[in-house]
Amino acid sequence: MVVAKESDITSMKTVEDYVRVTQSLSKQHVNKHKKKVRPFAAGKIKETIYYKQNYFIMDFKDEIRQFAKRVDRLLPQIKTEEATKTSLVMPFLKILGYDVFDPFEVQPEFIADIGIKKGEKVDYAILREDKPVILIECKHYADGLDPHNSQLFRYFHTTEAKFGLLTNGVEYRFYTDLVTPNKMDEKPFFEFKIMDIKDNEVSELRKFHKTEFDLESISSVASELKYFNELTILAMAEMQNPSDDFVRFFAKQAYPSLVTAKVLEQFTPLVKRVFTQIVNDQIAERLKSALKKETEAEEKNAAIAPVEPDAVIVTTEEEIEGFLIIKSILRKEIEIGRVFMRDNQSYCGILLDDNNRKPICRFYFTPNRLRIGLFDKEKKETKYDLDSLDDIYKYSDQIVETVVNY
Repeated sequence: MVVAKESDITSMKTVEDYVRVTQSLSKQHVNKHKKKVRPFAAGKIKETIYYKQNYFIMDFKDEIRQFAKRVDRLLPQIKTEEATKTSLVMPFLKILGYDVFDPFEVQPEFIADIGIKKGEKVDYAILREDKPVILIECKHYADGLDPHNSQLFRYFHTTEAKFGLLTNGVEYRFYTDLVTPNKMDEKPFFEFKIMDIKDNEVSELRKFHKTEFDLESISSVASELKYFNELTILAMAEMQNPSDDFVRFFAKQAYPSLVTAKVLEQFTPLVKRVFTQIVNDQIAERLKSALKKETEAEEKNAAIAPVEPDAVIVTTEEEIEGFLIIKSILRKEIEIGRVFMRDNQSYCGILLDDNNRKPICRFYFTPNRLRIGLFDKEKKETKYDLDSLDDIYKYSDQIVETVVNY
């Protein structure tokens, strides 16, 4: 990719120029020159396109989710460790805000001499003021990470880096020196799998973003994360297979007499059932709450009109072509057979799974005007004018996002 310069902002003449410049400059530079960027965006392209194509404004969580989907598609094509770095690790670091092509910020093959062994190298080092703050060791995505801990361990104590990251592009493990200063801990304080990353993990990962990274605050959070994760593992283990001490703690408070081995045997499956029931009840309550909110939103913002009789409905060639464009946009995201067209007298609806509760978009096509109705997370519809059917492609991101929300 050709990296734009700040001066390129003043020479923008086309939409392509605009997208290239805003996606190549740093967020700080775009903000610095937003008085020049915004008028261009307003005058040349629709506001929606500006916000969608400028990935600096895109929410961090959305970037991670989109990256996770891309990883899943890329894995079959990745054959080597080098390909893992190029296709998975470098894009991940870019999402964290680091310029992977700037050796003063991300230095590949960082030299970490070990005693008399000179020239030992770690795959990447993230630098601040010419000093390493995070060492990164990469493996092929199909390799397990456990055998490689010792390699990163050796590099860690020879540098000033405070954090170590061990990854195969799918699983990420962050280490520091909570147990012994300048000696990397055996266990990571934070770990996740990119294709199964949870919202709370995204929030913790955000703290490693270049714009939010603060050495002191992350060091204090690392300790909390480490013990939180260990407690979570212990709690999960006790819920699945309660130990005698765990069962005895509850049995003493519920059973009126001495807690004998026989009593423990009786209470063990009961304790396990109790925690299973608690989890199931919480899940059911959340689903009930989510369904209630969805129903209320539908009633308020996106009530679906009843289907008119077939005799008064005429599906036009423009509607069919628009339907095919929507399928083309979604082809890489879902099975295309899940996209349905349901024509009504007042509009033509495009639905996911032929479900009225899952509208993807609506076409309001007349001989003199083309409009498309798109939906936000609350299913509130907003209509946009189209100069031609090809303009539908300008809303690709919003259409994909609607389907992802379902």
